[in-house]
Amino acid sequence: MINVLFICLGNICRSPMAEAVFRQIIKEKGLEDRFVIDSAGIGDWHIGNPPHQGTRKKLDEMKISYQGQKARQIIKNDLEEFDYVIAMDQQNMDDLQQFNFEAAKVTVKKLMDFIDQPIEQNVPDPYFTKNFDYTFELVQEGCEHLFEYIKKEHDL
Repeated sequence: MINVLFICLGNICRSPMAEAVFRQIIKEKGLEDRFVIDSAGIGDWHIGNPPHQGTRKKLDEMKISYQGQKARQIIKNDLEEFDYVIAMDQQNMDDLQQFNFEAAKVTVKKLMDFIDQPIEQNVPDPYFTKNFDYTFELVQEGCEHLFEYIKKEHDL
Protein backbone atom coordinates (compact mmCIF):
# COMPACT_ATOMS: atom_id res chain seq x y z
CA MET A 1 0.00 0.00 0.00
CA ILE A 2 1.04 3.55 -0.74
CA ASN A 3 -0.07 5.86 2.07
CA VAL A 4 -0.61 9.56 1.34
CA LEU A 5 -1.56 12.18 3.95
CA PHE A 6 -2.47 15.77 3.07
CA ILE A 7 -1.90 18.47 5.70
CA CYS A 8 -3.25 21.99 6.17
CA LEU A 9 -3.91 24.23 9.14
CA GLY A 10 -7.36 23.11 10.27
CA ASN A 11 -8.21 20.18 7.95
CA ILE A 12 -11.45 21.67 6.65
CA CYS A 13 -10.47 23.47 3.43
CA ARG A 14 -7.30 22.61 1.55
CA SER A 15 -6.25 19.18 2.83
CA PRO A 16 -9.72 17.58 2.58
CA MET A 17 -9.99 19.09 -0.91
CA ALA A 18 -6.64 17.54 -1.84
CA GLU A 19 -7.66 14.22 -0.27
CA ALA A 20 -10.86 14.15 -2.33
CA VAL A 21 -9.14 15.22 -5.56
CA PHE A 22 -6.34 12.69 -5.13
CA ARG A 23 -8.87 9.93 -4.36
CA GLN A 24 -10.67 10.83 -7.59
CA ILE A 25 -7.43 10.62 -9.59
CA ILE A 26 -6.61 7.22 -8.05
CA LYS A 27 -10.15 6.00 -8.72
CA GLU A 28 -9.94 7.08 -12.37
CA LYS A 29 -6.66 5.16 -12.70
CA GLY A 30 -8.23 2.05 -11.13
CA LEU A 31 -5.64 1.99 -8.35
CA GLU A 32 -7.87 2.31 -5.26
CA ASP A 33 -6.61 -1.01 -3.90
CA ARG A 34 -3.01 0.32 -3.90
CA PHE A 35 -3.53 3.50 -1.86
CA VAL A 36 -4.56 4.76 1.56
CA ILE A 37 -5.38 8.47 1.32
CA ASP A 38 -6.19 10.73 4.27
CA SER A 39 -5.89 14.31 5.49
CA ALA A 40 -5.23 16.01 8.80
CA GLY A 41 -4.74 19.44 10.29
CA ILE A 42 -1.98 21.02 12.31
CA GLY A 43 -4.54 22.47 14.75
CA ASP A 44 -7.38 20.85 16.67
CA TRP A 45 -10.09 23.50 16.16
CA HIS A 46 -12.24 21.55 13.73
CA ILE A 47 -11.82 17.92 14.86
CA GLY A 48 -14.85 15.87 13.80
CA ASN A 49 -16.26 18.52 11.45
CA PRO A 50 -16.95 17.90 7.76
CA PRO A 51 -15.05 19.90 5.13
CA HIS A 52 -15.78 23.63 4.95
CA GLN A 53 -18.94 24.60 3.05
CA GLY A 54 -16.82 26.26 0.33
CA THR A 55 -14.79 23.08 -0.16
CA ARG A 56 -17.94 20.96 -0.29
CA LYS A 57 -19.55 23.32 -2.79
CA LYS A 58 -16.52 23.23 -5.11
CA LEU A 59 -16.16 19.44 -4.88
CA ASP A 60 -19.91 19.03 -5.54
CA GLU A 61 -19.57 21.30 -8.58
CA MET A 62 -16.72 19.10 -9.86
CA LYS A 63 -18.62 15.89 -8.96
CA ILE A 64 -15.85 14.74 -6.60
CA SER A 65 -16.87 12.81 -3.50
CA TYR A 66 -15.83 13.85 0.00
CA GLN A 67 -18.16 11.35 1.67
CA GLY A 68 -17.12 10.37 5.18
CA GLN A 69 -14.43 13.02 5.54
CA LYS A 70 -14.10 14.47 9.04
CA ALA A 71 -11.39 16.80 10.30
CA ARG A 72 -8.68 15.35 12.49
CA GLN A 73 -5.37 16.52 13.89
CA ILE A 74 -2.07 15.04 12.79
CA ILE A 75 -0.40 12.73 15.31
CA LYS A 76 3.19 11.51 15.58
CA ASN A 77 2.26 8.00 14.37
CA ASP A 78 1.16 9.48 11.04
CA LEU A 79 4.80 10.00 10.13
CA GLU A 80 5.47 6.32 10.68
CA GLU A 81 2.35 5.07 8.89
CA PHE A 82 2.34 7.34 5.82
CA ASP A 83 4.82 7.25 2.94
CA TYR A 84 4.00 10.79 1.79
CA VAL A 85 2.96 13.72 3.98
CA ILE A 86 1.97 16.57 1.71
CA ALA A 87 1.63 20.06 3.21
CA MET A 88 -0.29 22.91 1.64
CA ASP A 89 2.10 25.71 2.60
CA GLN A 90 5.40 26.61 4.20
CA GLN A 91 3.79 27.35 7.56
CA ASN A 92 2.47 23.76 7.60
CA MET A 93 5.99 22.53 6.79
CA ASP A 94 7.41 24.62 9.63
CA ASP A 95 4.75 23.28 12.02
CA LEU A 96 5.57 19.70 10.99
CA GLN A 97 9.15 20.18 12.23
CA GLN A 98 7.92 19.47 15.77
CA PHE A 99 7.47 15.83 14.73
CA ASN A 100 11.12 15.32 13.74
CA PHE A 101 10.10 13.66 10.48
CA GLU A 102 13.72 13.53 9.27
CA ALA A 103 14.12 10.39 11.39
CA ALA A 104 11.11 8.71 9.78
CA LYS A 105 11.08 7.05 6.37
CA VAL A 106 8.55 9.49 4.96
CA THR A 107 8.58 12.00 2.13
CA VAL A 108 7.43 15.37 3.47
CA LYS A 109 6.94 18.08 0.86
CA LYS A 110 4.60 20.89 -0.11
CA LEU A 111 2.04 20.05 -2.78
CA MET A 112 3.40 22.77 -5.05
CA ASP A 113 6.89 21.20 -4.85
CA PHE A 114 5.73 18.55 -7.33
CA ILE A 115 5.14 21.14 -10.07
CA ASP A 116 7.98 22.53 -12.19
CA GLN A 117 7.74 26.33 -12.07
CA PRO A 118 4.49 26.53 -10.10
CA ILE A 119 2.39 29.70 -10.18
CA GLU A 120 2.41 29.66 -6.37
CA GLN A 121 4.83 28.16 -3.87
CA ASN A 122 2.00 27.65 -1.37
CA VAL A 123 -1.68 26.78 -1.75
CA PRO A 124 -3.50 29.86 -0.38
CA ASP A 125 -5.98 29.12 2.41
CA PRO A 126 -9.51 29.79 1.12
CA TYR A 127 -10.71 29.99 4.73
CA PHE A 128 -9.12 33.44 4.61
CA THR A 129 -9.05 34.26 0.87
CA LYS A 130 -12.60 32.93 0.18
CA ASN A 131 -11.32 31.88 -3.28
CA PHE A 132 -12.13 28.17 -3.34
CA ASP A 133 -11.99 28.10 -7.16
CA TYR A 134 -8.35 29.19 -7.27
CA THR A 135 -7.44 26.83 -4.45
CA PHE A 136 -9.11 23.99 -6.34
CA GLU A 137 -7.13 24.79 -9.51
CA LEU A 138 -3.85 24.62 -7.58
CA VAL A 139 -4.85 21.47 -5.69
CA GLN A 140 -5.95 19.74 -8.90
CA GLU A 141 -2.68 20.54 -10.67
CA GLY A 142 -0.61 19.62 -7.62
CA CYS A 143 -2.39 16.30 -7.14
CA GLU A 144 -1.93 15.36 -10.80
CA HIS A 145 1.80 16.02 -10.53
CA LEU A 146 1.99 14.22 -7.20
CA PHE A 147 0.38 11.18 -8.80
CA GLU A 148 2.93 11.24 -11.64
CA TYR A 149 5.74 11.45 -9.07
CA ILE A 150 4.39 8.49 -7.06
CA LYS A 151 3.72 6.56 -10.25
CA LYS A 152 7.39 6.82 -11.20
CA GLU A 153 8.59 6.06 -7.67
CA HIS A 154 6.48 2.89 -7.44
CA ASP A 155 6.40 1.75 -11.09
CA LEU A 156 2.59 1.93 -11.27
